[in-house]
Amino acid sequence: MKRSARPTRPRVGQLAGALFDDLFAGCVAERFDAGKTLFLQDDPSERLFGVVSGSVEISHYSAGGRKLVANIETSRSIVGEIGALDGGKRTATATCLTDCELFSITRTQLHERIGRNPLLAQAIIGLLCARLRWVSSEFGDQVLLKVEARMAKRLLFLSDLLSTRDGWIAISQAELAEFLGTTRESVNKTMRVWRDLKVVEARRGAIRIADQAWLEEAATAG
Repeated sequence: MKRSARPTRPRVGQLAGALFDDLFAGCVAERFDAGKTLFLQDDPSERLFGVVSGSVEISHYSAGGRKLVANIETSRSIVGEIGALDGGKRTATATCLTDCELFSITRTQLHERIGRNPLLAQAIIGLLCARLRWVSSEFGDQVLLKVEARMAKRLLFLSDLLSTRDGWIAISQAELAEFLGTTRESVNKTMRVWRDLKVVEARRGAIRIADQAWLEEAATAG
């Protein structure tokens, strides 16, 4: 029996239970408008952010300005932990996809709080390991899978993470190309085929999965 390739909503940046509350105890949530950049790739690292509500896009940029979206962080996720832990430059750019409410603490506060709470320290180590596994999986997909399989996996992931009650995912085909590290033309070509097969539906700035089982099968066709 073939194993389903559908991801189980990989919340690799999320702190479960009371640990998120412990990490940001005493903080007041700040509001950020959609489109606001929290930090840029290669910026100095000064703060750690916690997502209270909304969604934050994590993306990488090449020297020529090409964009690759690495992940989307939602409620109870932390953002910017690598630089906040080691004091190095930011490894990615973080941008609010929607209006967001965020907590933030300084590097000094982060180290003080994980020093006082071994369970919090263990959780952040586990979170870093989960991030590494996620990045390794994404790299493997980029190298080993055809664009159709990668696109099927990404749509299933985005549907779990961001879809509305009626199933629409607020993403354009150009944005989907950025998630896949491919061209808009490749995405458009595949979308036309999938619409003809009634696998997906599309409207301006949004996509909806019409045949989930078909996409799950496509996601295994490496």
